[in-house]
Amino acid sequence: MKKVNNKAYEFCKKSIDLKTTPKYVRLQMKDFFRVCEGSDDKYIVCDEKVRQLENILKILIMPKGLKCGKTLYECTTGYQWLFYTAILCVVYKNNPKKRRYETGVLEICRKNFKTYTIATIFILLFLTEPKFSKFYSVAPDGALSKEIREAISETIRSSPLIYEFKSSKRFKILRDYILFKPKQSQYIPLSYSTSRMDGRLPNAFIADEVGALPTNYAIEAMRSGQLNILNKLGFIVSTKYPVFDNPLEDEIKYSKKVLDGIEKDETRFSLLYEPDQVKGWETDDLILKQSNPVCLEISEIWEDLLKKRAYAIAVENARENFVTKHCNIIYQGVGTETYIDLNDVFSCKVANIDWEGRVVYLALDLSESNDNTSVSFVALDEDDNILAESFAFIPSDRILEKTLKEKVNYRELLKGGKVFACGTKVIDYLAVEKFILSIEEKYKVNVQAIGYDRWNALSTAQKLEKAGYNVIEIRQHSSVLHPPTKLLKEKILKRQFKYTENKLLEINFQNARCVYDTNKNTYVNKKKSNGKVDMVVSLINAVYLLEKDNLLNQMDFLAQTI
Repeated sequence: MKKVNNKAYEFCKKSIDLKTTPKYVRLQMKDFFRVCEGSDDKYIVCDEKVRQLENILKILIMPKGLKCGKTLYECTTGYQWLFYTAILCVVYKNNPKKRRYETGVLEICRKNFKTYTIATIFILLFLTEPKFSKFYSVAPDGALSKEIREAISETIRSSPLIYEFKSSKRFKILRDYILFKPKQSQYIPLSYSTSRMDGRLPNAFIADEVGALPTNYAIEAMRSGQLNILNKLGFIVSTKYPVFDNPLEDEIKYSKKVLDGIEKDETRFSLLYEPDQVKGWETDDLILKQSNPVCLEISEIWEDLLKKRAYAIAVENARENFVTKHCNIIYQGVGTETYIDLNDVFSCKVANIDWEGRVVYLALDLSESNDNTSVSFVALDEDDNILAESFAFIPSDRILEKTLKEKVNYRELLKGGKVFACGTKVIDYLAVEKFILSIEEKYKVNVQAIGYDRWNALSTAQKLEKAGYNVIEIRQHSSVLHPPTKLLKEKILKRQFKYTENKLLEINFQNARCVYDTNKNTYVNKKKSNGKVDMVVSLINAVYLLEKDNLLNQMDFLAQTI
C-alpha cells in the first residue's frame, strides 16, 4: 500500500519524538502514522477526502485575530490538521464511504483556537455531509452556544466563495439555527440549561466545555440519537475544570484506556494535551508547551502565556484559573485556601478495610434539614494509620435539583453505598439515627464516642445518649477544630490515612477551603468552600474525638510511669 503524505502526517513526523508532545498525543500520533504509511490492515487515509478538506480550507477566510483575512489553509495549526484529517479522512479499506472514527476527543487549553476548531468542523460538515443532515452543538449555557454560532457565521460571511453563489446567499443564518440551502442541512446550537436533548437525530454533534457539564446526559442523549446513522460523529471538546468529577474526566479516562490498549475501541480518536508531569508549573516550560500546542507555532501566544504565569505566581487568587485553564492541571494545592491536594487523597485509597473488633470514633454533621447530612467514623490501626468511613444523606425529592445546582451526579453516587436518599424534601433524621445505631452490628466495631455539633443535632444527640452511647458536643470553633484539621492533613500527606472507594468524599475534599483566625489556627470553612464539605467536616469531628482520647491515654500512661 502506498504511503499517503498530507499536512497531518508532516506534523506527526515532525512532532512525534519531541518532548513537547505529551504521552497520549504521541500514542495517538503513532496509530495515525501507521495508517498514513499504509501499514494498517484495516484503514487507509482517503486521498480524495484529504484534497476535499484542503480545497475547502483554501476558500475559508479567517474573520478576525492575528491572521485576519488569510485563508484557513494558511492559518490551520498542526494539531488542527491532525484532528481534521484523522477524523474526516481515515476510512475503511474495504468500504471507503465509511469513516473509521465516530468520536473525537480534544482536551486542550484556552488560547489554542478550540472554539474556532469546532466552528471549522461544522462548516466542513455542511459542505461534505449528505442532504438533510442535522448538526448540534451542546454547551453548558446559552452564552457558550452563542460563541460557537458566532464563530461559524463570522467565518461563513467572511468567505464569499462559500457564502454566495451567483449573488445568491447559500446560507440562512438565524439566531436559533444556520441552514445550508443547497443540502438543506441545519446546525442548531443547544444549551444544557434550557434545551431538551432527547428526540434529536444528529449526524454529528459537538459537546463543548464538557468539563462544565453537571452530568453526561447531553452526550449520551446525542449518542442515542445516532443509532441508525452510517457516518455518525461526536466530538468531546474542553479545557480542564477545577473539579475531577465531571463528564470530561470520564471521557479522558476512557480515552487513556483505549490508547494504553486496556480497552479496544478503534472508533475513538483522542488528542489529550495535558502535561506528563503536573508538578513545577511555576518554572517548568515543558508543562506549558505540552498543554498549549499552538504556542509552539505562534510566538505571541507563548509570550502571553509567560506573562500570565508570572502573574499567577505573584497573585494567589489567579493561580487556580491559570493552572487549570492554561496548564490543563486540576489545581488543588499550595497557594490557595484549598485544604489538601486531591492527588494526596487519592493515594490513600485502599480496596478494603477490616473493621472487625476495632474501637471507632463517630461524628455527625447534621446540616439544615433540606441539605446534606454526614456521618463518619474513624479508628487507629496498629501502624498508627487513621482508618475512615464516611456517609452522606440527601433528601429524596431534591436529587435532580441538587444534581443540577451542585454539578454532582447524585443518582450515580447512590449506587455506591456511601450516599443514601431519605425523607422527601427534607432529611429524615430518624433514618440517620437508625443508620448510626446499626453501625456496631454491621461493621463489628465498638463505638467509643459520638461527636456532634449542637446547632442541628441536639435532638439526635439526646436520642443516642438514651441508647447508651457516650455522646460529646464538639464546639465548632477554630481553637477546637485546628488540631484535628491539622492531624488529618498530616496523616494524608504521610500516607497514614486509609479509606475505601468514596467519590462524594473525594468531591468534598476537593471543595474544602480553609481559613485562618487571628492566632493562625486553621479550619475548614463551609461558607468559603467551593461546594459541599459535610463529609470532610464530620470526618474532622471524628478525628477530634480520636485525637482527644488517644492524647488522654498517652497522658495517663506518662503519669503512671512517673
